[in-house]
Amino acid sequence: MTSASDRSGYSHPRSLQGRVAIVTGAARGVGKGIATALLQRGASVLLTDILDDVLEATTAGFKEAGLQAHSLVADLRDTDTPQRIVDTASHTFGAIHALVNNAVACNEPKAFGDISAADYDLVYDTGPRVTFALMQAVHPHLLAAGGGAIVNIGSAAGTAGERNFGAYAGAKEAIRGMSKVAALEWGRDGIRVNVVCPLAETDGLKVLRDLDPKRYQQVVSTTALKRIGDPATDIGPAVAFLIGDDAAYITGQTILLDGGAGSFR
Repeated sequence: MTSASDRSGYSHPRSLQGRVAIVTGAARGVGKGIATALLQRGASVLLTDILDDVLEATTAGFKEAGLQAHSLVADLRDTDTPQRIVDTASHTFGAIHALVNNAVACNEPKAFGDISAADYDLVYDTGPRVTFALMQAVHPHLLAAGGGAIVNIGSAAGTAGERNFGAYAGAKEAIRGMSKVAALEWGRDGIRVNVVCPLAETDGLKVLRDLDPKRYQQVVSTTALKRIGDPATDIGPAVAFLIGDDAAYITGQTILLDGGAGSFR
């Protein structure tokens, strides 16, 4: 079986050389994995997150490895944040070619009838609202670059439904809807918009693995590949592909990066 370290070299090591990308929620988990893959392929990346200490450590590690990473601590609930993120990327690197909307916040899982307005507002403010605003803010820069790519992060909680995740599922499906519309409207400008729905070994799944190994194995068993995806070697490279030239004819799509779990439900 091919190891995760072997998989990291599948695509050309400098396939994103000269590209500038923004990745939100990049301090850890899926966002960090995506940033890792983009940086390893030669992109310059602005990492944003609200977790200042974790973001600083992550960015420092990238810089020590000689990668072109820059960080910005940002609270996505602030209305001026999307423009500040885009301005920082443009001023730091001179252009923007790609945007990855990964960040989202949500409260603990609840039955549909127990979800409060505050629960709903949190996931919508940090999910579809800011995704929409960032897409609008970055659009002029992608036009100036002659085109570009946006990858938004969806979830199987929305595509297939997940008990106790009503607000989160709705927020993720809202992101999928706006992604399709943007793909239709911006395609003529050479701007591609796609969605990926990952199943990855995040901190949350690691906690589940430690606290409830049986439930964790049930999650693993839903996949055809019988493993959970690695953020840096499974999820990140797929996003890098969608951003790169090899995906120049792919737009408006939702790709399930879940080891086959969603294909056999």
